[in-house]
Amino acid sequence: MNTAKGKLYLIPTTLGDNNPFEVLPITVKQIIEKTDTFIVENEKTARRFIKKITPEKSQPSLNIFLLNKRTDASELPKFLETCSKGVNIGLLSEAGCPGVADPGADIVKLAHQKNIKVVPLVGPSSILMALMSSGMNGQNFAFNGYLPIDKSERKNEIKRLERLSFEYNQSQLFIETPYRNNKMLEDLSHTLEKNTDICVACDITLDSEFIKTQTANQWKKNIVDLHKRPTIFIIHKS
Repeated sequence: MNTAKGKLYLIPTTLGDNNPFEVLPITVKQIIEKTDTFIVENEKTARRFIKKITPEKSQPSLNIFLLNKRTDASELPKFLETCSKGVNIGLLSEAGCPGVADPGADIVKLAHQKNIKVVPLVGPSSILMALMSSGMNGQNFAFNGYLPIDKSERKNEIKRLERLSFEYNQSQLFIETPYRNNKMLEDLSHTLEKNTDICVACDITLDSEFIKTQTANQWKKNIVDLHKRPTIFIIHKS
């Protein structure tokens, strides 16, 4: 392995608009201070985050590559070219940890193929923090991303995940587009068996944080407004 190559730092960001140093270690600041090339999902929010962490850093000197759902796979190799010259690169997610429910996984895979050292930095993961606080099985779990939008397909998928949870004692995690969160909770509470547990973990690490685990039947009687609030849903059938 060529030790002269630069490293790819996986730089976590906050999960909302709060003080980054409430949830991020000083290591993140130190790495950003020494890094000028970044691969990001959204340039505007990435620059805002970098400015929060290191206000004194020159914004015009930053070299930014965009990696999102519109990025063609053929563009990715050039993103890592500076690593071959001994220059470190930072990979930033929109929220939380790069590479987890995030397009950054593609660039990480490519870095391994090119023998570029990948260095993950400590930071908040809404998926793991929700699981930690759910009271559900943290030794056997699965993250399922987004469920189908179609009503019939969604109902079938909810029931399938409930069966998997019961058969394998496996916690099932998923997310929804924030403006459809309330409908998701309604669908869960009316589709799952009444004693199946549902955890709603919302606005994690923010002042408005809300985390609650109760049965589907109990959720029918307890209304909570999740509209446009980042939320992780977890279900578990015992």
